Amino acid sequence: VEAGGRVIGLCVPGGQAFSRTQLSKLTRRVQDWGAKGLIWVKKKDPGWQASLPLPQENIALLWQTAKAEEDSLLLIVAGPEKQAREIMGRLRLELCPPDPKLKDTFQCLWITDFPLFEWSEEENRLVSMHHPFTAPREEDLELLSDDALKVRAKAYDLVCNGYEIGGGSIRIHRQDLQEKIFDLLGLSPAEVEQKFGFFLEALRYGTPPHGGIALGFDRIVMLLAGESSIREVIPFPKTTSSLCLLTGAPSPVRPEQLRELGLILADKPPDEDEEA
Repeated sequence: VEAGGRVIGLCVPGGQAFSRTQLSKLTRRVQDWGAKGLIWVKKKDPGWQASLPLPQENIALLWQTAKAEEDSLLLIVAGPEKQAREIMGRLRLELCPPDPKLKDTFQCLWITDFPLFEWSEEENRLVSMHHPFTAPREEDLELLSDDALKVRAKAYDLVCNGYEIGGGSIRIHRQDLQEKIFDLLGLSPAEVEQKFGFFLEALRYGTPPHGGIALGFDRIVMLLAGESSIREVIPFPKTTSSLCLLTGAPSPVRPEQLRELGLILADKPPDEDEEA
């Protein structure tokens, strides 16, 4: 945690019945996903049983925080926040599948308070969680200079029955704020002028607050039809290898088409068998 990591827990109702073999399989599963391990905790009179030797008072606090019951199983993963949340999300979907009784119902919710930025280990800099034109929350503007990773975005997703069916954001309409965001993203003034000079000039003349949302029509139809894959509601779906059986795409490209676009195809690297 001191290094910026997170400890993420999942309470599984009725999970006390999981055997050691099942828990070992879950541990190997999360390790395959990138976790260093999986901590599990069960109730066992007069206290708790855990895969890691922890003081009983610490386990009691974890149990209380998770609002676990007598027959619950508490699973814990630690690591970098993004990785830990993704792993626990995948584990939750495996252990807690949707209730079949809710198949013919529509459970919808809005997801808000997305971070405006995230840290890229590869680029060693801030990057936009959504895109660089997303507006920050007004109450977080003061954090832009001191703690940008805590700034929340005016972004939102619409989820129905576990599927994202829409998403959008409120855009930045102030020139000074947009320039500040570009600066935090590590763009030089020359680069900003080259790529977005026209946009900043438009903001200078006054732009009203604006935003929007894009809905996934194919996913909405999938849910209405009671299907679990959009392939079932798309007229001409691609195969798993991205081939279109109707048109035969992708197909070879003529040399004159490549010349028109200024493209050169790289030679296909030889197979290991061919090299041998």
